[in-house]
Amino acid sequence: MVHFGHSPIPSQGEDPNVLYIESRSDADLDKSILDSLGALPERVGLLATIQYLDLIPKVKGILEASGRKVSVGKGDLRIAYPGQVLGCNCSSAESVLNDVDAFLFLGEGDFHPLAAAFGVKKDILVLNPVTKEVRNMAEIRDRILRKRFAAIQSAKGAQSFLVIVCSKIGQNRSADADRVIERIRSRGLKAYKAVMEEITPMSLMSYRVDAYVNTACPRVAMDDSAKYDRPMLTLTELDIVLGDREWADYEFDQIRPGC
Repeated sequence: MVHFGHSPIPSQGEDPNVLYIESRSDADLDKSILDSLGALPERVGLLATIQYLDLIPKVKGILEASGRKVSVGKGDLRIAYPGQVLGCNCSSAESVLNDVDAFLFLGEGDFHPLAAAFGVKKDILVLNPVTKEVRNMAEIRDRILRKRFAAIQSAKGAQSFLVIVCSKIGQNRSADADRVIERIRSRGLKAYKAVMEEITPMSLMSYRVDAYVNTACPRVAMDDSAKYDRPMLTLTELDIVLGDREWADYEFDQIRPGC
């Protein structure tokens, strides 16, 4: 398999049957971006998708020349490059959280910057290197979090849970699922485990439970919740349902090395 566009996940090791061809955009940025970035505070963290990582040094220089202090974080072993963000892992942002007041994300779309917006409680500004558009992720983040709050509230009356495990390498958190099942059952509730390769509404149709707990990519629950007829929770959201965490302490469920 020749995989174009993504980087390998270091914690997974090398697979001799997969060749990663990383793709880099030829988009360019210059100091004119400062006209749109006046809202950036003095301390800024830089993040990017794999396609725009090569722009980080240039943007760092531009921002530093404007008098700002710029940090580029090194993520955990799921992250191949400093500043890189995955849809299920924002550890690059977490590593410099105490050194910045806001983050500037270089990339397109909402999928990757939303991971950072969920994972760190600081402003995330997105700079699209192609269109030069700048936008704040706060409104989109808050809209999705309101939906997550509704799912959590809906699941608080659940008496039975299906804990879903994805069999794909890199998303298989079976040990976490087993621990969750024990916790649910210790509350006098019912919990079942299902292992599947693809999580879809069709694959869950035959299970008679009140709520789902997704241990695979957290974005299945967060981005696709409208597809399911029952609440679909992440692991950290289940903590709130079970009373082990307050909503004020909401935390993005990230996939860490070891899956």
